[in-house]
Amino acid sequence: MSTTVSVDIPRDPTAPREARRAVERMGDRIAPDIAPDVKLLVSELITNSVKYGGEGAVTLKLETDEPRRLRVEVVDQGAGFVPVARNRPATEVGGWGLHLVQTLSNRWGVYEGSTHVWFEIDRRGDDA
Repeated sequence: MSTTVSVDIPRDPTAPREARRAVERMGDRIAPDIAPDVKLLVSELITNSVKYGGEGAVTLKLETDEPRRLRVEVVDQGAGFVPVARNRPATEVGGWGLHLVQTLSNRWGVYEGSTHVWFEIDRRGDDA
């Protein structure tokens, strides 16, 4: 059975923490071994939305049909962007959000012309 949660998060400095709490409220619907990755990626995307997005709340959507597979979407009112790979030295601060999403998720993307970013984690076949 699929579970979907949608949370509007105020655009302020507490937004990443509120997003992590939303993930925690999913409880055992998210496997404990993937929850840290989900919290990290949600924090990164929410932070980007707060820093670069438009006005109003940021919407976080979490959908899972089994504990080791989920889809996350972060939607704000920004004007959109084109995702680009990190092209700065690793010693420079910042700019790791989308790199982390690409590295830790199985699939991810951006709806063209928007600031609606999604990622999927599917670890059903992992032994770890």
